[in-house]
Amino acid sequence: MNKTTSKKGFIESFFLKTLCVQNKLLGYFYPVITLKKKHRYILSILTGILLSISFPFTGSLTFVGFVALVPLLFLENYILIKRFRSLKVLTHAYISFFTYNAITTFWVWNASPGGAILAIALNSLFMAVVFYCFHLTKKYVGHKEGYISLLIYWIGFEYLHYNWEASWTWLTLGNTFSVTPALVQWYSFTGVLGGSLWILLVNLIVYRIYQNIYFNRESWKIQTPIFYTVLFVLLVPIGVSLTSYYTYIDKGNSIEVIAVQPNIDPYNEKFERGMLNKQLKKITRLAAQKITDETALIVAPETAISTPFFEQDIQRLSFFRYLSTQKNNLNNIPWYIGASTMEFFSEKNSRASMKLQSGPGYIEYYNSSLLIRRDNSTDFAHKSKLVPGVEVIPFSEYLSFLEDFSIENGGTSGTLGIEKSPQVFKTEDFTFAPVICYESIYGEWVAEQCKKGAQLICIATNDGWWKDTPGYKQHNSFAVLRAIENRRAIVRSANTGTSCFINQRGDISQATNWWEADVISGKVHLNSEQTFYTKHGNVLGRSFAFFAVLILLFTFVKRFKSKYIKS
Repeated sequence: MNKTTSKKGFIESFFLKTLCVQNKLLGYFYPVITLKKKHRYILSILTGILLSISFPFTGSLTFVGFVALVPLLFLENYILIKRFRSLKVLTHAYISFFTYNAITTFWVWNASPGGAILAIALNSLFMAVVFYCFHLTKKYVGHKEGYISLLIYWIGFEYLHYNWEASWTWLTLGNTFSVTPALVQWYSFTGVLGGSLWILLVNLIVYRIYQNIYFNRESWKIQTPIFYTVLFVLLVPIGVSLTSYYTYIDKGNSIEVIAVQPNIDPYNEKFERGMLNKQLKKITRLAAQKITDETALIVAPETAISTPFFEQDIQRLSFFRYLSTQKNNLNNIPWYIGASTMEFFSEKNSRASMKLQSGPGYIEYYNSSLLIRRDNSTDFAHKSKLVPGVEVIPFSEYLSFLEDFSIENGGTSGTLGIEKSPQVFKTEDFTFAPVICYESIYGEWVAEQCKKGAQLICIATNDGWWKDTPGYKQHNSFAVLRAIENRRAIVRSANTGTSCFINQRGDISQATNWWEADVISGKVHLNSEQTFYTKHGNVLGRSFAFFAVLILLFTFVKRFKSKYIKS
């Protein structure tokens, strides 16, 4: 051994001994760096900012999402190595996800300041708890098991979030790709949770490279296999998706459909007394501009019939006679239109049933879809995925006093009635899925409608509550994912915001402008074939949710054993 080699070996040894500490349990060397409190907070906020700028219309820099969690993963590992209290992970994760929630969904404030505070605070907490569970598994079970558990916990959480009353699934990580449909054509197999898994997996691999270089003092050259893994995980899904995107041709026969955007102010006009006839005249006048002999359906927005009425009385109501007359004058084309409806029950039907003060019986209010066929026969479907705090008060079935805190929305407040299962509408010529507003972000719900025979998806919404913010743009972009998941064309009619057509591979056409009355007409294809996702639903979410419970139980067993042995 020459002097130069000996000197180099001595310097490396000195560096490791003085600047690094060895974790004997794991065999890793970690730099002895000290992060001041302000630096830890900066890293926490950085993850929130990176997630936000990757999200649609608060940045739309999609690929940033693949590294957004790296600062938080670094911070979690630092807290573990420094043997700080685990609750610090929960604190910093909450800061990260609060930043993410606040930047991406601040616009909820325009509809309800209280609702915005509650949604942002609680959703941030849910996400932070999931990350905290990952930390506990990593701490008490093992590093490799911990990182695997992050994938399972997060996907399990997102699945649960779609299926309980406190559901606020706007920030599902897979929604990030709603502005890049060409990259996620494989959602027809996995649904949106496949995109969430993709983001998490790439973040973990990128972090592993960072950890090896800066924590384990490995050379860049040694990371070559991991670089290949990153490229494989990134490029293979993209390659498969792009091939599918550029070779896919819309299936089924085409029909002509009209979507109306009346642009009626939801705060100062839409729900005012005596305004219904004026608003319906505006809607029919707009529709008349695009009518042709080939038009098969007219789609109008959510609560276009804004005055509540009893469903059984519809045939004798003046607005229905007006619509029927106009329909006959407009080639007798079927209408799909949103409505506020009621039903009377002699006994309590559900927790949405409100006791009448003027006599015996109960009444339920609904946010409804209404189909008026050529022969003037009608069908109703009630919105079932309700907005928490506005249309449903979570857990008020068990805590009835919570109904007192409900937010008034269009003249009604408290929990609305719902359908027990997804419904479809059948015209004389085809079957379609009636989707009302918030329901359009629930992939499995819409897939069930397609499984029941829907050849087309029609979304009626009112995005005017959020004003000119990223909210209505995000909502519209999420519909793209429903088209890909089910290979169904979409007709979207918004009171204002974005009305448009979306083809079966997720391309948006004829998108209307914000705060402009408009009407669009276009050809859409009726597809009866079912994708894997349509047939089987959220297999990924169900599977991961099951394993998440098992891993969490195992983690707590290990944690209690560890404490018992120490004591």
